[in-house]
Amino acid sequence: MHYRAITNDIEVSVRPSFLESHSMPEDEHFVWAYEIEIANHRRDRIEIVSRHWTITNASGIVETVSGDGVAGKHPVIAPEERYSYQSAAPLDTPSGIMVGHYIVKTDDNRLLKIDIPAFSLDSPYEAGSRH
Repeated sequence: MHYRAITNDIEVSVRPSFLESHSMPEDEHFVWAYEIEIANHRRDRIEIVSRHWTITNASGIVETVSGDGVAGKHPVIAPEERYSYQSAAPLDTPSGIMVGHYIVKTDDNRLLKIDIPAFSLDSPYEAGSRH
């Protein structure tokens, strides 16, 4: 599944995938990888300053995560360039939802909030089932 959002001429695409080999359903430990691509369709460069995530598991428990940059970096993305990175998210339920935003800085030092589309974390396991 592919998810996409465009804010202020910046496109964010997400592709999540369930990591069976890193998950232990019998211990209520489920892990997903997700690849994010950020495409700058603006006429100026942008720098990713920070990220903010809201992660909701299948039980409705919400966790928020904020941090500096992305994956330990502050990438600068030139006009019509793209930046991709991968990360992972563990949950204690077999499904959940993530949504968030980045704060980016433009060449003229303006800060913009850029949406990360909501995406579903799905696994082949059903809540409450034991395998």
